[in-house]
Amino acid sequence: MMKRNEGNKKKSRSVRVDSVLLSLKHDKAAVISLILLGLIILFALIAPFLPVEPNATNIANRLQPPSAGHWFGTDEVGRDYFARVIYGGRVSLMVGFLAMLTSLTIGVAVGTIAGFCGGMVDMVLMRIVDVLYSIPWMILVTVVSIFLRPGLKSIILVIGFFTWMEIARLVRAETLSLKEREFILYAEFSGVGIWKIIISHIIPSVFPTIIVSATTSMANAIMTESSLSFLGVGIQQPMSSWGSLLQNAQGTMQNTFYMALIPGLLIIITIFAFNKLGNLLRVFVEPKIMNDEKE
Repeated sequence: MMKRNEGNKKKSRSVRVDSVLLSLKHDKAAVISLILLGLIILFALIAPFLPVEPNATNIANRLQPPSAGHWFGTDEVGRDYFARVIYGGRVSLMVGFLAMLTSLTIGVAVGTIAGFCGGMVDMVLMRIVDVLYSIPWMILVTVVSIFLRPGLKSIILVIGFFTWMEIARLVRAETLSLKEREFILYAEFSGVGIWKIIISHIIPSVFPTIIVSATTSMANAIMTESSLSFLGVGIQQPMSSWGSLLQNAQGTMQNTFYMALIPGLLIIITIFAFNKLGNLLRVFVEPKIMNDEKE
């Protein structure tokens, strides 16, 4: 029996890998975007080891065009723009990742508790979700950001604490379906505690939904951080992010348009790649989706 189960698991894993490879074969944009995302993440990780200094100023070399010495030119105070972009990507990805973790933690906790407990607990939690969800997220996050001290920690907390509602709804819907399954009913009948059921059975069962939501949440977090930094309530000088670089480039757009073009393209590529990654993970965890799309 154990050998048969192991064989079924290997077969299922093989089917999932084949589904992902087939999806990639028919989507060249996904391949290119994922390769570029890999390069962006690689440069962000090795940034401290590169011989570049993002905050070193040299007024004599201000607003220099791209050259062998400065691949992306220099900014308004003579800082190397390539270094600024690399470190800006490091900050944007860090904000996206940590805000995504915060959002997932809150969303999964609220969704599982509301769906499993039901009754008054479900009603109260879902009304809170509805109220927060009814407020445009950009307005909500911007207003809260104004009352906090701008900076890296503040932007991570603001994005994480106000973008979890959609995840909570998805997890709640999955939990409502799962709690009627035989293994959950048997666990309750056996006297297993609520928290143990949620941690040991509910969350592992909704893990595919959580993984797919994580990629979408990270893409949204990067976009939100870029928007807030562009508005001036996000990352502050001398630290840079792609959004703050876009804001700084406004004053020199006529002569140095590439200073806005480069971070703008990187934001688009990163968000697009994370959305594609989410689609691939969705195919991997639910291979039947590929068959449905083919039909």
